[in-house]
Amino acid sequence: MINFNEVNEVKKWRITNDSVMGGESTSQIVHQQNYGLFKGNISLENNGGFSSVFRAVEQLTKVINVVMIDIEGDGHTYQLRMVVNIEGYRLNYKCDFKTVAGTRKRLKFNLADFQAIFRGRAIINVPKLASEAICEIGFLINPKIAENFALKIYQISFHKNEAESFYE
Repeated sequence: MINFNEVNEVKKWRITNDSVMGGESTSQIVHQQNYGLFKGNISLENNGGFSSVFRAVEQLTKVINVVMIDIEGDGHTYQLRMVVNIEGYRLNYKCDFKTVAGTRKRLKFNLADFQAIFRGRAIINVPKLASEAICEIGFLINPKIAENFALKIYQISFHKNEAESFYE
């Protein structure tokens, strides 16, 4: 479980903005009362337009098939991302989710529903997302317009079936 009640949790996350390709978006993740705040500004300058934050995870067991997130959004659509390494190549799997401004939600995602992507394009003929292959988890925003964003992240947890309680 990833819990932002711990002050040092934000130190485990890394930011990747579109500046890796010349863009000018900016973001950060900071600890607030009992959540991590992923916030910033999306810029379309120099072909920019995205910001992301990732964290390494300990290896999961094969029986894990659900990830749950406890978040409060700002009305934007985000991607929940899982990163795997396949034969030396880094590959992202994503699931989109829409937030409601000022509304805290607990969302459940089945790993089978994640889509493999590379630089925003769907990848076919790759294995389904397997829990034991996940090495990082993260969030990405790519709104296609220049604007500020803020996503509060309270908790992330992995489960072996849908019947498990969200909080352990």
